[in-house]
Amino acid sequence: MASKRKTQMMQVADRYTYRVLWSAKDQEFIATVVEFPSLSWIADTRTKALNGLTSVVEEILRDMLEHGEEIPAPWDERTFSGKFNLRLGPDLHKKVALDAAERNESMNTYVMKKLGLLDNAS
Repeated sequence: MASKRKTQMMQVADRYTYRVLWSAKDQEFIATVVEFPSLSWIADTRTKALNGLTSVVEEILRDMLEHGEEIPAPWDERTFSGKFNLRLGPDLHKKVALDAAERNESMNTYVMKKLGLLDNAS
């Protein structure tokens, strides 16, 4: 049973979103995982950093399962509605609304253009 559980945790851990970046400050590679933002692993090679972090994630998943804790869903398997609320503060909200109105655009379109998500020529 323990072997089956380990295999399951490895399969879940492999579906998580990892990043490996070079740190000029540390002169080593740093691996991170989106689903567990407090975790990282530093090593002298990309492979060692990723493998080290993956091993920690697998261990944490086994521990979470053993204690009945909810396992985080892999990032790519999460669903998103396509909308989010953004708090701007009254003065910035007023400025964004005015800038959008002056361009005859909705605030949504204006902000998406500012973020570079829409063609600014339209």
